[in-house]
Amino acid sequence: MEQNTDDTISTRRMWRNYALGWLLYTLVTAVANNLDALHFSWRLLMSVAIVVPQALVLALHWPLSGWFERRHASLLLRCAVHVVAAPTFALLCYGPMMFSGPAKSFAFNIWPLLYFVLGYGVVATMFQMVRANAARQRQAIAIQQAHSLLIATELNALRNKLNPHFLFNTLHSIIALTRKDPDAAETALFQFSDMLRYVLDAEKNGDRVTLDDELAFVRDYLELESLRLGERLHIAWELDDDAGRHALPALSLQPLVENSIKHAFNPHSRPGRLLIRTRVDEAAGKLAMTVGDDGPGADPSLVRASNGLGIRTVERRLQLEYGPAGALAIETAPGAGFVVTMSVPLAAN
Repeated sequence: MEQNTDDTISTRRMWRNYALGWLLYTLVTAVANNLDALHFSWRLLMSVAIVVPQALVLALHWPLSGWFERRHASLLLRCAVHVVAAPTFALLCYGPMMFSGPAKSFAFNIWPLLYFVLGYGVVATMFQMVRANAARQRQAIAIQQAHSLLIATELNALRNKLNPHFLFNTLHSIIALTRKDPDAAETALFQFSDMLRYVLDAEKNGDRVTLDDELAFVRDYLELESLRLGERLHIAWELDDDAGRHALPALSLQPLVENSIKHAFNPHSRPGRLLIRTRVDEAAGKLAMTVGDDGPGADPSLVRASNGLGIRTVERRLQLEYGPAGALAIETAPGAGFVVTMSVPLAAN
């Protein structure tokens, strides 16, 4: 509907410019024909009587160019039609003057005929350019829509991967807790139901949440993991109060936290520290979120080559959502912990 409205407005503008152009041409012609007179005479009416039919006949180029477009007419067919139509138009316009009155030489008549052929060519070219420009705009819009659809499809696919991944890992934690502490497992199941509600609500709301909502989800997740890990899990929160109202894709921060739990806490019995930091950088127009741990770390080259789903999925979602404006940086080394910083543009919120 919006595209049809744009086409209608563009067509109206074209016809307005076409009418104004012919009006200006008529006035110039009338003035030129009356330069030798002290006042406008019958020649003014003659100018109008000659120019208006020409404008109406040449306006037929618009439906003709539309017919060419719908039929996907070849260049050869278009040229053939114009080669016949241009001299025909010239003869219709100049023929009555050429064959009336005293006979004139061919050299005298050829220039007016070429003048009308040129006028035919200018109008035909103008209409063809308008059609071609409209076609390019429609094609550009179609490409943009297809690109947007492709991005939306891939984002849905990534989310559909991430949700089962989260569900599987969380249920696995609850199962492990059931064997050790059945009462804590029951509490974890209630916690898990709240987390499921968040996932479903985020999907209904277009996969966009505020940072405060995502942090509340992360807190629920960490409370569930604390039931299992106990005193081994120490959490440090460094939160910017101005950051919470900004938006980001749902389940962006939680996979980074889950990655630290998986690699820094699950394989080890020693206590560890998990840092979650948020910060608004007004100067850079960025919302930055950091998740870090003091675990064993990793070789940076091996991290990029890993088959892990969490970090790769978050990074790809940032690329699709924000392009170069979204970033995910990893700082790690063997024995030096693992820190992931994700940033999204404030302007996109």
